[in-house]
Amino acid sequence: MKTILLIEDDVVLRENTAELLELSHYKVITTSNGKTGIDTAREHSPDIIICDIMMPELDGYETLKILSQDDETKYIPFIFLSAKTEHKDVRKGMNMGADDYITKPFTEDELISAIESRLAKASILKDARTNTNASIKNTNNNELKSLNDLKNYFDDHGTAFTFEKDAIIYREGDHSNYIFLITKGSVKCHQIDDQGKELVTTLYKEDDLFGYTSFTNNLPHRETAMAIGNVQLVGISIIEFNQILNNNHKLALELMQLLSDDLLLMKNQLLEMAYGSVNKKTAATIIKFSEKINRKPEDPIKISRSDLASVAGVATETLIRALTNFKKQGIINIEGRNIKVVDLEKLKSIS
Repeated sequence: MKTILLIEDDVVLRENTAELLELSHYKVITTSNGKTGIDTAREHSPDIIICDIMMPELDGYETLKILSQDDETKYIPFIFLSAKTEHKDVRKGMNMGADDYITKPFTEDELISAIESRLAKASILKDARTNTNASIKNTNNNELKSLNDLKNYFDDHGTAFTFEKDAIIYREGDHSNYIFLITKGSVKCHQIDDQGKELVTTLYKEDDLFGYTSFTNNLPHRETAMAIGNVQLVGISIIEFNQILNNNHKLALELMQLLSDDLLLMKNQLLEMAYGSVNKKTAATIIKFSEKINRKPEDPIKISRSDLASVAGVATETLIRALTNFKKQGIINIEGRNIKVVDLEKLKSIS
């Protein structure tokens, strides 16, 4: 019989919910606030925790924060049960790492379904952690010291994924369960602004790692990832990745350098968008897409004008005028959506 810890300050709701869960064949432990809830969780190690947000002593947000930082309780599934129904409240709860968010009033089916699915997920992740510990133990004699070692580990132990052209790999707001390595194809990441306009944030090519909103926590993605053409990936779960970092400190330093390089690239891109000429921005963006999508920059690329404009930081109409100008100068050739670089050196020299 699975044990549920119910943390709820409303006496009537607490008793009614506990009775409902007991009739569904769960063992229920109840407490009235976050402070006693934390002590109870540490003492009884329940299979799942259901917690209100607005409570005396310690609210639900702080309760989750403390439990998620404790090695003994951080893997226990956590469901918020709250009368706070605004989108920003739900988003805050999920961003903090809650497994689900149920608003009051709720139905019996809704609650039981959420519990069953989270228990099933927890069981799968527990098996994954067990298998990962065994795998990492077997590789401890061969410490992962570099990104190349890590990528080999992805190839040997990662889960394979295949996505067709324009398929969504993950959406903004989805929890980042995996870190991916691209084995074939290219991926673009984008965000949607307040006007509904798509803004391309990053491009990834074969042999790139992506999806790392956090290396240590299952935080929601802050952008949407889409396949450019057919894409093949291998993924390592955040849990497994975290354990790899804990056991391979030299690799952790390599990843810090990777993040530093990404940050520098992003700064340079922002400076270019802010101060570069339209022609320079357009030329740099064509080269960037060419290098990401093709093995040779002079090979034709098939990309939408809106994607090019988004990365360049210019209006689509402005970018089209620049492309037309490049074509007249014999720097590129355009056929439909295909752009072919004819004179790469001249394209690089545009200022």
